[in-house]
Amino acid sequence: MTTSVMDKPGNLPAELTSFIGRRHEIAEVRRLQSASRLVTLTGIGGVGKTRLALRVAEDSRRAFADGAWWVELGELRDSALLAETVAATLGLPDQPGRSMSDLLIDHLATRQTMLVLDNCEHLLSAVAELVESLLRACPGLRILTTSREVLGVDGERVVRVPPLTVPDAAQTPPLEAMAQYEAVALFVTRASARQPDFALTETNCAAVAGICDRLDGLPLAIELAAVRIRAMSAGQIMDRLTDRYRLLTVGSRAAPTRLQTLRSCVDWSYELCGAREQKLWAWLSVFVGGFELDAAEGICPEELVAGEFLDAVASLVDKSVLVREQVGDVVRLGMVETIRDYGKEKLRESGDLHRAQRRHLSWYEQLVLRAESEWIGPRQTDWIARLDREQPNLREALAFSLTEPVVTTDPDVNARLTNAMFVAFWLCRSQLAEARRWMDRSLTTAVNAQTEERLNSLYDDTVLAGMQAKPDEAAARAAQCRTLAEQLGDPESLETANYASGYMALFTGDLAAAVEPFQAALASAGVRSEIGPPPRRAGYEITRQLGGLLGLAGASGLLGDEETAVACHEQILAITTPREESFFRAHSSWALGQTALQAGDYDRAATLTAQALRLSRKINDPAMTGWCLESLAWNEMREGKATRAAVLMGAAQTLAKAVGSDSVTLTYLIGHHDECERLTRDALGTRAYGEAFRTGTEMSVDDAVAYALGDRQTDKPRAAPVAPLLTRRETEVADLVAEGLTNKEIAATLVISPRTAQGHVEHVLSKLGFTSRTQIAAWIAENQKPRQP
Repeated sequence: MTTSVMDKPGNLPAELTSFIGRRHEIAEVRRLQSASRLVTLTGIGGVGKTRLALRVAEDSRRAFADGAWWVELGELRDSALLAETVAATLGLPDQPGRSMSDLLIDHLATRQTMLVLDNCEHLLSAVAELVESLLRACPGLRILTTSREVLGVDGERVVRVPPLTVPDAAQTPPLEAMAQYEAVALFVTRASARQPDFALTETNCAAVAGICDRLDGLPLAIELAAVRIRAMSAGQIMDRLTDRYRLLTVGSRAAPTRLQTLRSCVDWSYELCGAREQKLWAWLSVFVGGFELDAAEGICPEELVAGEFLDAVASLVDKSVLVREQVGDVVRLGMVETIRDYGKEKLRESGDLHRAQRRHLSWYEQLVLRAESEWIGPRQTDWIARLDREQPNLREALAFSLTEPVVTTDPDVNARLTNAMFVAFWLCRSQLAEARRWMDRSLTTAVNAQTEERLNSLYDDTVLAGMQAKPDEAAARAAQCRTLAEQLGDPESLETANYASGYMALFTGDLAAAVEPFQAALASAGVRSEIGPPPRRAGYEITRQLGGLLGLAGASGLLGDEETAVACHEQILAITTPREESFFRAHSSWALGQTALQAGDYDRAATLTAQALRLSRKINDPAMTGWCLESLAWNEMREGKATRAAVLMGAAQTLAKAVGSDSVTLTYLIGHHDECERLTRDALGTRAYGEAFRTGTEMSVDDAVAYALGDRQTDKPRAAPVAPLLTRRETEVADLVAEGLTNKEIAATLVISPRTAQGHVEHVLSKLGFTSRTQIAAWIAENQKPRQP
């Protein structure tokens, strides 16, 4: 459902069914959005808040240069992960030493963006706090939320979403007037989708009106009723509703709440299911955020899986209990929240809830362990994608594994899960903050886990803390790892402690101190592999060894020992290439390409870097993709292809911004970036450089990769004259920069806020491919007329 940040602005889900009515509500939301930057859609569950928000966002997205972004919060249970969830939707990875809220503010501060936060009611305080901070700091941001309660944020405007309009069942309108009622239109549309020959007639008109009236115009309830048209007539559906809802239709119509009406509809839908389907509905409610068939077969009891299991699943899809979603080549199934909550209640009443949660945990533990064991192999890309899809279920399993009954009976399960997730997912997805949160909870709660697993957790957390630029925490974990390893005394444990010590030293900048423990760990691993059987967790072991080689290569290279660094990278390629692995191969290919580039072997540098680019794109690693584009730019400049270099530098910069990085490359390579920029600008001239650079910034990821690899056969940045590089306001700002005014002085001159002035200056720098205000002044002198007083 999501798209790459650069492929298309935004990630709005596709509307799989037709949208009915809501003209008044759409107009009201638009009116309020013109006056307020925060609009909240409120109403009961099943009233259609999400569909209305999606339609408004789709209609409005063209007004936002940086896209409309959909953030689904219904399955998020931990409010501490709110900012991470929003950032992940925008494609922003963790940045060491920075809070995710600050990263979001930096990313959105100068962008014209729409955020849609769907299903906020269970995270009300956290959402309100985040929304308030984002709106205060990001003037170009508009937010649309859906929630059963208002957020209570200053400036919030609220649209209460009513049920669909319904005809008066006591006095049925003429057939030709029925289409004006939204509830009728919805019922007819959904019923005809299930039964193509269904149509509204004089015969069934009254029954359809009655159905819509009895269901109070609630879209979800109407859709649940409409699916029964395959087995019943409209009159029979109406009769069943009358029988079932006698309590709701006799006496005061003010007595029942909308929620009670919806529950009654779900009760009725449940009773229309056979006993097998009812039990399957309950068991499948243990999933969070959807599931695939192998998972359903894995967690359900044997008596449900045996026999016509697929037919029962298909029947629940037909009854709209399960929702089918196509994700690429994969079909996922899920339940809307109301349906899932109902099934979970039935599971609890049957006494099977804890058993189902246990089976859910066990299945996902095995899934992650399989991913870990096969991760260094040809299925790496598939495993990353699968774990991506399963994040809500994995979080649910991790949380359940820390509950007292599980910790008491199986204290190792959480440590096994977190260690496998570290290897197979969190690290390559740069989800450092979430990984550390789970790792910390594991080390604190599962204190009785086996020492082998606890030792691995301490090593993992050392690496994570170092990557987050928290050296004190990394040192503390490494010390704990060393103490525990020395207590155990076996070679494998001491090897783990050495890996931890090596990374701790590397991340704290003590390069010389990092080399010896890495060498000792790798030597020990080599001896054990020669004399002993394969370890029980071979996937974890080989990944840790590859990580150790990367660490030694990094420390050695920075110390000037290029021979050792190259040997380490070549060893990584020797291990990973036959296994068709991508993540480590990309890193080592890129690093060897850098070495070849510095040695003047431009052909080898281009070949290795292109290989790294293909591998990083395969696993959708945006940071490494950006590094490769930047390195290829340096290579092109060295070969005298200045225009291509400028285009690639522009593409690399846009990718860096997309992942929330201030730099297009690693810190110790910034000097090469600056040199390439200077040489390219000198070769092309300021204006031509700016146009080529801008061409690169506007490329999609796929186009930039194709251009870099020579699949796009042109060096011309544009086929037609370019539009003015700067907007009128940006030109005014550039003129004032050229005159030497500070941001504060520019703000006073143009009567705007200093933060807005800063945003305009940053946009000017980005569009022109510049890094300093002096370059803006030179560009103005060369290309622009003086600003009129």
